[in-house]
Amino acid sequence: MKKLTALALIASVVISPAWPSLAAAPAKQTIAKPRALSPSAKRGLVFAKTHCAACHGVTANAGSPNPEAPPWDDVANRPGTTEQTLHQFLKDSHNYPDAMPFKVAPARIRDLAAYLVTLRKAGYRPGI
Repeated sequence: MKKLTALALIASVVISPAWPSLAAAPAKQTIAKPRALSPSAKRGLVFAKTHCAACHGVTANAGSPNPEAPPWDDVANRPGTTEQTLHQFLKDSHNYPDAMPFKVAPARIRDLAAYLVTLRKAGYRPGI
């Protein structure tokens, strides 16, 4: 009788829905690979890390050190944001000289705009 009780206990544990099933192992998750950056976008990232990261989060999922400066992935994913609108915004040097004590050269503006659009989430559509 003790053997049957022990077997019943073992069977209930093995069959129990709370017991992890080997057959129900989760599928492997695929991790999205980072986008390859163009040479211009690479230069933009270097410039951003050097000149902009003191205020802005300049990489994906980075918070901004300055709470008044939006993280760049937020900016890149706003409706209406395109490489052209970013170029114009940066050309106007947004809030220069109040918070940004330097002007951005035209070549760096192109690089920054090229980098910023790489922070868009999959499926981003500028008009929505």
